[in-house]
Order: sequence, then C-alpha cells, then structure tokens
Amino acid sequence: MSKNLYIDLHVIQTLPPSCVNRDDTGSPKTAIYGGVTRARVSSQSWKRAMRLMFADMYTEEEKGIRTKKIVDLLAKKISELDSEIQSAEKLAKKVLEAAGIKLTEKNGKAETGALFFISAKQIEKLAELAIAHPDGKFEKEDKKELQEALKNYPSVDLALFGRMVADEPSLNYDATAQVAHAISTHAVHNEYDYFTAVDDCTSEDNPGGGHLGTVEYNSSTLYRYATVNAAELANYLGGDTPKAVKNFAEAFITSMPTGKQNTFANRTRPDAVYVTVRRDQPVNMAGAFEKPVITKGGYVEQSIKSLIDYAKESYEDYVNEPEMAFAVGRELESLATTMNLTKLLDELEKQVLNALEEVTK
Repeated sequence: MSKNLYIDLHVIQTLPPSCVNRDDTGSPKTAIYGGVTRARVSSQSWKRAMRLMFADMYTEEEKGIRTKKIVDLLAKKISELDSEIQSAEKLAKKVLEAAGIKLTEKNGKAETGALFFISAKQIEKLAELAIAHPDGKFEKEDKKELQEALKNYPSVDLALFGRMVADEPSLNYDATAQVAHAISTHAVHNEYDYFTAVDDCTSEDNPGGGHLGTVEYNSSTLYRYATVNAAELANYLGGDTPKAVKNFAEAFITSMPTGKQNTFANRTRPDAVYVTVRRDQPVNMAGAFEKPVITKGGYVEQSIKSLIDYAKESYEDYVNEPEMAFAVGRELESLATTMNLTKLLDELEKQVLNALEEVTK
C-alpha cells in the first residue's frame, strides 16, 4: 500500500438548460440509476474537452495526436529530417507495417483502420528508424526496435488516457487516469425547445419562418468523478508527474464539453470541488446519489450535503480517510481544508511531489 498513490477528484456542478453530449438521435444522453432517469455526460466527451485544454498547457512536442492519418504525420517528419528521401509516404507505410500496424486505403491514401494515439516523440523516433532503412526493407528483428519506438516516449495525455491497438496489443498503454460518466444527482426529464428562424429577405406578405425545428435539452446538477494513479503515472513521466497531475486536475475541474454550446451558453463553474490523496484505493462517491436528491429549493446544496454524509460514512465503515484532502467550497470544511482553486492546484502539485518522493525511497 505504501507504493500506492491515488488522486481522487469529486465535483458537484450544475448545468442550466443544455445538451452538452448527445446520443445517436440527437437527444441528451441519459442513464437509469437508482431507478430513475439521470442526465449523463459520457467520460469520452469530457476527456475530449480536457485534451483540448492541454493545448494551452503543453507544447506540440509534449502532446499526443489521436488520428487515423499517422502515415501522413510520419511521412512529413521523415521529409523534415531528410529532404533527400524521394518517397517519404511509401517509406512511412513500410515502417508502420513492419511495426505490426495494419493500414487500409481510403481515397487513395493509407491510414489506420481505427484512431491511433501517438506522441510527437514516437513519430520522431520512427522517422529516424525509417531514414536508417531508406530502401524500406525491414527484417523480423527490426520489428522489436520499431515497436520499442512506439512503446517508449509517451506524451502526457497518452500516459494519462492510455492507448488500445487491436492489431498489435503489445503496443497498448494502460491508462493511469479514469474518468467516470457524469450523472445528475436527481431525476431529470428531457424537454424540447421549439424554434423558428426568419428569412431576412422574405417578402412582407410572407410572415412565416424560414425554418422550423426542435432541440432537446435538460438541466441538471451533476456529480463528476475522476481518479489518477500517480505512482503508475510516474513510471511513464518521472519527474514531470506532479505537474501532469496538477494539469489533469485543472482540466477536469474547469473544462466543459462543447456540445450545443452556441445554442445554450452553458459554461458554468463547479459548485464544489473535493480532492483527496489516498494510499489504499480510489473511491467513487456516486453512491451518495443512488437515492435521487428531491428538493423544492434547488439541488446543489442538498447534493453537497449528500456527498459529505456519504464520504463520512465511507471513512467510518469501509475505507481509510484520505491522507490529505483539499476542497473548494465552504460547505466542505468538515471534510477538507478549503481554499480557492489556484491554491488547491498548487498545493496538490506540491503534495504529489512529496508523496512520490516517499514512494520511491
């Protein structure tokens, strides 16, 4: 247990009428929990929003790219490193195929069958190996070296969110972070906004709308949860881990999926943030809301109270209290030291650094 280090992030956040994450019919995503329908925002949706925030936190060399077009990326890097190579795209294809990555042809261009998550450093290392074999001929023993280039040098987001390569499982990365689907703390009922758009150039004798439509939406108070295995993350990132945990926490707490953002302008701040540092195991507190919150005066206050009560019960009966806890929101003073978000993130980075030093002793 002394080698474990988990960072748990709990957020209560209310959303006004919105549709931040839609299903295949265009309806806001929902889930049944505690016998009632809840608003839901998928973990994939929120992780995408977090990765977009990383654009302001890291350089291009430090971030990963999720794409089917890695042949193009690799060919571009080969040409940058050696402009005398005549057919960089053809060589890039041979390198990837030699590494065990299956490619398909689409509109005359080679690409992977599924999205492939790769770091800028991995692309560079593959390009260097390609230049060392300009004839495109690779022996079986070269495959190991090519795969090592794809397994080493992960970007921050690759180390956090992981990678699955169905064609070559040896290239998989286990994610060091987990993000839960956000669910409302209470029951919801989707509603419809009927709208019209007016044609600015219509004649005066035609007062009707130029377009009619509906948008489905709901409003909710969400419980959001994520956890980071900081000790495992340190195996990938070493001394960069405390900063990565801080940036992950900031991105999780402050990001917002962009679905229907122009229509609803639903960019809200969290109402409460509770962060814990644990040695035993991650603890998702969604059970606090298995019995949906019922109130006539808003859901935020009662949701925070339910979270506090459930956390205290969990610490008394099932799991250890966290080694450290920080919070934003005065209502959480009974659980943790409260502070503003900037100070919380700085303190989290500091404590992760200290804890990792103890883990590695």
